[in-house]
Amino acid sequence: MGESGADVSDDAPVYDAEVEALAAEALRHLEWLATAGVRELPPASLLQPATPSAQSRPEKGDGGGRATTERRAHDTPPHDARSVDAAAGAAPLDAGAALQAIRADLGDCTRCKLAAGRHHLVFGVGNPKAELVFVGEGPGEEEDRQGEPFVGRAGQLLTRMIEAMGHARADVYIANVVKCRPPGNRNPEPDEIEACEPFLRAQLAVLRPRVIVALGKFAAQTLLRSTTPISRLRGRWHEYGGVKLMPTFHPAYLLRSPEEKKKAWEDLQLVMKELGKAPPRR
Repeated sequence: MGESGADVSDDAPVYDAEVEALAAEALRHLEWLATAGVRELPPASLLQPATPSAQSRPEKGDGGGRATTERRAHDTPPHDARSVDAAAGAAPLDAGAALQAIRADLGDCTRCKLAAGRHHLVFGVGNPKAELVFVGEGPGEEEDRQGEPFVGRAGQLLTRMIEAMGHARADVYIANVVKCRPPGNRNPEPDEIEACEPFLRAQLAVLRPRVIVALGKFAAQTLLRSTTPISRLRGRWHEYGGVKLMPTFHPAYLLRSPEEKKKAWEDLQLVMKELGKAPPRR
């Protein structure tokens, strides 16, 4: 009996091509995540235990604020699923099923101290085939109560931002770096991020969006392995695993500092241009 609970014997049925394709896909995800600097992966049916990964490359200067793309060890491009599918002769990976499997691996998580105070674990929500993904830092009080990301006041603002970009909320995918609410909405602590981040990276590996929008300091710095302030990260393109990433201000910050909304809208307009969306009519 293996870790997954599957009984492996001579009488076991032969896996069909689709299962073989899923296994191949999972291994490619694992290789990418290890290269991404994830030191611990969830014990999963889709994600096998990781081997030690290379250290992240040291932080590089921003060249005096020039619009350069920061590249580090985690910038290895994600695999091309089509090549895996062609090799296995199977249908493309079902992203929805893969996300469900990652959620099952997360389970009733107690990997960090945040578990003790949560009401609901907040995994992520949206279209598994989304070309646009938003990543925040962690659930707030209302998110903890409902078990869904960005449903409080900041979530309502994010919904309006998404709609202003020409998308419906259901068209995109929304997740957080940590899946449980930090007490008093404090910032996530390093050990909490380390325990939870592998699940976010697995989600992004499955989603393979065209663009990621990192909402706020912690999401941007976590994904980019950077200590650069959000005020200097925003407004220019970065790269995460071969996917374009745009940092911008967190909606909660915009509620406190509405004068910064113009800058955030400028960031989102760059995302719209990248996705071929026309600016809304005035």
